[in-house]
Amino acid sequence: MSPAASALLQPGDAAPDFTLHATPDQRVSLSELRGQPVILAFYPADWSPVCGDQMALYNEILPAFRESRATLLGISVDGVWCHAAFSAERGLHFNLLADFEPKGAVSKQYGAYDDAGGVSKRALYVLDSEGKVFWSHLSPMAINPGADGILDALDRLGAR
Repeated sequence: MSPAASALLQPGDAAPDFTLHATPDQRVSLSELRGQPVILAFYPADWSPVCGDQMALYNEILPAFRESRATLLGISVDGVWCHAAFSAERGLHFNLLADFEPKGAVSKQYGAYDDAGGVSKRALYVLDSEGKVFWSHLSPMAINPGADGILDALDRLGAR
């Protein structure tokens, strides 16, 4: 395992709780989603080509995630207004959460923050219904990790 990957939370670890803005007046707390699988997709920036393709892919396969009773949350250090514009432009139907202030605080808790770039790394988590990490993956910044790992983890979790 590479040093960068070792910074990620590992299967069996408790997922740190957080509350982040989804809109200027709406917050989402991880603890509110207890009792169902949760997919956390940390990504560097709303308007980058790779991130746009990654989020668009997840939007396309959202029915498969929902079939697994899983909630998908996208998380980056971009602000809520940036998320709102990006989500509207891409027609996304899941929450993008702003890990904006303090910048990257949640990403850091999950080992998914790039200090050099000041952005979230491209890290994926599948959490079980009890709030524990079931699967985690770190992808290089320039590589769209796709959804196969997420779907496989949901299958192994017995959610699909």
